[in-house]
Amino acid sequence: MKILYAIQGTGNGHITRAIEIIPYLQKKGEVDLLISGTQSDIELPWPVKYRFHGMSFVFGKKGGVDYWKTFMKLNSIKLLKEIKRLDLKSYDLIISDFEPVSCWAALKAKKDCIGLSNQVATLHPLAPIPKKNDLVGKLVLQNYAPTTYHYGFHFKRLDASVFTPIIRKKVRELDPTSEKHYTVYLPSYDDDQLIKVLSRIRNIKWQVFSKHNTKKRRERNVTIVPINEEQFLKSIASAEGVLCNAGFGTASEALFLKKKLMVIPMKKQYEQYCNAAMLKEMGVNVIKKLSIKNVPKIEEWVENGSIVAVDYPDNTEQIVDLIVQNHTGSGKIDTKFESENYNFFQ
Repeated sequence: MKILYAIQGTGNGHITRAIEIIPYLQKKGEVDLLISGTQSDIELPWPVKYRFHGMSFVFGKKGGVDYWKTFMKLNSIKLLKEIKRLDLKSYDLIISDFEPVSCWAALKAKKDCIGLSNQVATLHPLAPIPKKNDLVGKLVLQNYAPTTYHYGFHFKRLDASVFTPIIRKKVRELDPTSEKHYTVYLPSYDDDQLIKVLSRIRNIKWQVFSKHNTKKRRERNVTIVPINEEQFLKSIASAEGVLCNAGFGTASEALFLKKKLMVIPMKKQYEQYCNAAMLKEMGVNVIKKLSIKNVPKIEEWVENGSIVAVDYPDNTEQIVDLIVQNHTGSGKIDTKFESENYNFFQ
């Protein structure tokens, strides 16, 4: 069997999840890898057959996506050429982790494409949704990477097609401690804003991992550290708590490691608003933005925030087995979500 596994390259969560999934896919057949996007800090330890520009969002410095830089990097002609160039005839199974080129190429070729991502789960009819409706954000999420069948990951199990997070082995093998510092990963804020706000919460050591700085920097009780996977794992393992955006990967790992968690959804990112809605329902602290106005809320979380208990078993192999069993040969089943909130060109 020949498998194409396509991975979104914006952010690190998709890549770290892929590192856990790929070895189990390789047990099922010959696997070709595809990555599109330009914002990941982690490389796959296997050869990548297809590298595309795709449609990549660029992190800004004020709490959201930098839409101007995103627009400047968007090359629609190049994207259409990438979709046209991707030949899917030889593949028996196509799996996409919110990767658009593979999805649109499959749609064009009238081939099934299996969606396997957190984004899929946020559109599930049983998933909590933000109080403020964002029709444009929902449309983007629905149509960015359209898939035929849907399997998702969320912060808690929803049904037979939505699983708890895949926690990478490097995190499962950590020995959590508490050295009284707080780990921060907010890539859509610049370092000066992080220092301005966090330094007001005194007697707390903040270890900030930054996409905007290549050198270590310390001001008052805030240490800015360039993105480094090993240093980040060491920091989060020994942290008292974690302050991060409402993306899926870091928040999942913080919950698994039994750390106090506060999240700030990125502006105009509907997926992150959906994640924040789920986390808030579970008891995680959520604030709208990193600002002086919200310092008292951060202080209250530091002083009195609690750990939210979760159970995230290692079920990666079972998930891969289920997808292969359901979508190869005569064993195909329908995992389309019947909901007005999930209407992917079906």
